[in-house]
Amino acid sequence: MKNIHLFLAMSLDGYIADRQGGVGWLEGQGNDNENIDVYSEFVKNIDTILMGWNTYHQIITELSLTKWVYDDFTTYVITHRECISSEKIRFVDTDPLDLVKKLKEENGKDIWVCGGANLVGQLVNGDLIDCYYITVIPTILGSGIRLFENARREIKLRLLHTRSYNGMTDLIYKRR
Repeated sequence: MKNIHLFLAMSLDGYIADRQGGVGWLEGQGNDNENIDVYSEFVKNIDTILMGWNTYHQIITELSLTKWVYDDFTTYVITHRECISSEKIRFVDTDPLDLVKKLKEENGKDIWVCGGANLVGQLVNGDLIDCYYITVIPTILGSGIRLFENARREIKLRLLHTRSYNGMTDLIYKRR
C-alpha cells in the first residue's frame, strides 16, 4: 500500500504563505555552502502528487510559467473548477479523503501532498498522512496561511530525522 507524504516548507511561526499568499520568503539565510538536494532525494519514491487549486495556480502563474515542473509525476489537482485534464495533470472534483484512499490501493510508488492548507487540513483530520517532511524556514511572517490551522484533533508523531542547512531545518516525522 502506498504511503502519503506531506512535503513542504513553513515559516518558523507555522505559515506556508504570507498575507497575500506569496512564497517569495522560501529561502535559507544564504550563507551556507553546503549543497543539499532534499527534493531529489524525496521524489525518488514518489509517482503521484496531490495539490489544491491555489497551489496549482501559483505554480503555473508565478513559479514556473513556461514548463510544468512535475512532469515526471501524475498530479491530481483537487478543484471545483471545470478544467481539461491531461495525461499528467488530472483535475478532479471529489472528496480528497476518498481519492487518497483509492490511490493508496493502486500499484506504484508513494503519494506526495504538495499543498495547500485546505487539502492538508482535510487529510490531517482524516488521519491519512503517514509521513510529515517539514522544512522550517528561518523567517517569522506574523500572519498568512497557517499550515495546521484547521486541525481538529491531536495526531501523535514520531521524529525520524532532522537535518539543518543554510539556516533551515528539515523535520521528518512518521505517524505513530
